[in-house]
Amino acid sequence: MMSKRLIASYVLDWVVIIAIVAIGGGINWVEPYRRPFSLVDLSISYPIVTETVSTGILVGISLGASAVIILLVVAIAVPGPRGSRDLSRSKLWMRKFWELEKGWAGLALSLAIAFLFTQGLKLLFGKPRPSCIARCMPDMSKIEQYTVGGYATGLSPEWVLVGAGICTNPDTHITNDGFKSFPSGHASFSWSGLLYLCFFLCSKFAIRIPYLPIQGSQDPLEHRQTQPQDREMLPLHNDDTRTESNHTESSYKALHASSPPPSQPAHSPGFDMRNLAASPPNHLIIIAILPVAVAMYICSTRYAEFYHFGFDLLGGSFIGILSAWFSFRWYHLPIGRGSGWAWGARSRDRAFGIGVGVGNYVGDEGWKAAKEGRRRHEQEAPV
Repeated sequence: MMSKRLIASYVLDWVVIIAIVAIGGGINWVEPYRRPFSLVDLSISYPIVTETVSTGILVGISLGASAVIILLVVAIAVPGPRGSRDLSRSKLWMRKFWELEKGWAGLALSLAIAFLFTQGLKLLFGKPRPSCIARCMPDMSKIEQYTVGGYATGLSPEWVLVGAGICTNPDTHITNDGFKSFPSGHASFSWSGLLYLCFFLCSKFAIRIPYLPIQGSQDPLEHRQTQPQDREMLPLHNDDTRTESNHTESSYKALHASSPPPSQPAHSPGFDMRNLAASPPNHLIIIAILPVAVAMYICSTRYAEFYHFGFDLLGGSFIGILSAWFSFRWYHLPIGRGSGWAWGARSRDRAFGIGVGVGNYVGDEGWKAAKEGRRRHEQEAPV
């Protein structure tokens, strides 16, 4: 049974993610900095258009649809036909639950980080939207009162920079939203959710560009002190030692085998290298492209419907892409080397943190409850 201390640490992980979302949501109601603008600036004189992808639809696609797809993939494809044969029913469901929890945790973390950074930057920059003037509804008779700068008044009295105080729209939320152009929230949210989903699918279905493995002189798996009876297809660590699954070990050895195929002469290294990997079937590209294509479409609507400038979309996309990459790697092994698995659990005594000089969050004490671990050690101790 997993240690209660370790379970509490993972509950705290979710609490932190929820707190990040709450902070981002609270920031949304703070009045942003409103950058001075010109009433004759045609780039911010576009009309207000009803959005094709509303905030509700955005959340439904990036969060809801992604979460459902992750659930279906885990339920159907994890741990795979080979791994399922080696597991008991209880361990099979434990594996599925772990992969699902890590899949959802990564998605939630990606969206939360992108949401917080985007909302915060919107307040700091206060950049006018392309439809800013339509949202502002300026009182043209008060231009002189709210002028903050300009050197072309000789050409036209309107050719000056004015402050947001000139706006008369009774709905202050609409007015303030007119100064939240950079970065694009739709771009960051869509990329953080859908690109994470793309990474998840590529990991689970081995959709990756072929590469040559690093050839080593020794196989570290051969020097590991493992007990066959303790080996299990779980993403968790045993009490006594960290072990690899049978599937992972055999895959590792096959990938790093240095001897040439029996039918080929030993002096043809080019042939040997090209048979160490192969490209995935092309129909799997569709699985990887679809989430990215949806994110691109969402971004295009924000430009076409005058909600953002191109630079705003690039900035939001950059935030979403970084957030998706970071969150995927936070919870999952690299796509090209992890065989589709999430990282294992932290060890019991390192659940909430480690001190200086400690290598990582995995120790010999494992993840099980302390009493269970001591009982097992006593049973295995020599008489």
